[in-house]
Amino acid sequence: MVIVALSLLVVCLPVQAAEKKFRAWTDPADAAHNPDFKVQGEYKGDGVGYQVIALHKGRFTVVKCEGGLPGDGFNGKKQETADIDAAKVREIVGSAKHVVRESPTLGAKAPEGAMVLFDGTFAPFQAHWRDDNRMTAGGLLCEGALTKDTFGSFTLHLEFRLPYMPEARGQARGNSGLYMQGRYELQMLDSFGLAGMDNECGGIYKISRPAVNMCYPPLSWQTYDIDLTAAKFDSSGKKIADTVVTIRHNGVVIHDHLALPGPTPGGVNNNEQAPGPIFLQNHGNPVRYRNIWITKKD
Repeated sequence: MVIVALSLLVVCLPVQAAEKKFRAWTDPADAAHNPDFKVQGEYKGDGVGYQVIALHKGRFTVVKCEGGLPGDGFNGKKQETADIDAAKVREIVGSAKHVVRESPTLGAKAPEGAMVLFDGTFAPFQAHWRDDNRMTAGGLLCEGALTKDTFGSFTLHLEFRLPYMPEARGQARGNSGLYMQGRYELQMLDSFGLAGMDNECGGIYKISRPAVNMCYPPLSWQTYDIDLTAAKFDSSGKKIADTVVTIRHNGVVIHDHLALPGPTPGGVNNNEQAPGPIFLQNHGNPVRYRNIWITKKD
């Protein structure tokens, strides 16, 4: 048993390529050696915020956010300056300070009665996740994980970290997904600074875009806090109420009592009458997870 545990712990390497042509950093200490990583991120000024997106080889996009950063004063108006160098970035952001924000729910402890699905130790990993799932030697859960347990209505806390992939674009850039009950996908994607669509971070695929794009820069720890009320069916099996979710991304409500009319593509359990697992999609990119706990409401 010890030998099996050790082999599981070393499968997920700290740095790996998600696709052959795109390098993916999973450790901020390693990414710090990349000069672009030090420039990218969020900048906060007086009544304004800037989100600087790394594009590889010293090129960046700067997104000016009027009023402040998303979730912190942003009024919904953006202005984008694309494909510029670091000197131009510094000129645009001016005296704004480079900031590293932290979700107010980061590190939230499981309440009494909650089930701790993952805390970085082997015991809950072995108890709650399938045998072919993986964790790093540093105690982080890897993409592609599926719980043995199934759930009806629940509240869930999960922390995730997207890789730094400056060469990649769109759906190839830090892609994963949290499938609630194994059938409703809440997107995970490095969509930092982007529009915030239904196929980007915080979106419910094909159903709803987030109210605000709260995606932090890559390699920042982020949080999802989810309250899900399962669909209801009558005695004949007819659905009489959709699944309803309220979701907070980094502490900000991005979906408020949103009804989900049906499963989204790519899930592992489309039977809405039955409880379902928590599934963390493997889309080819090294996304990491920690501090996952759930409380059943049924």
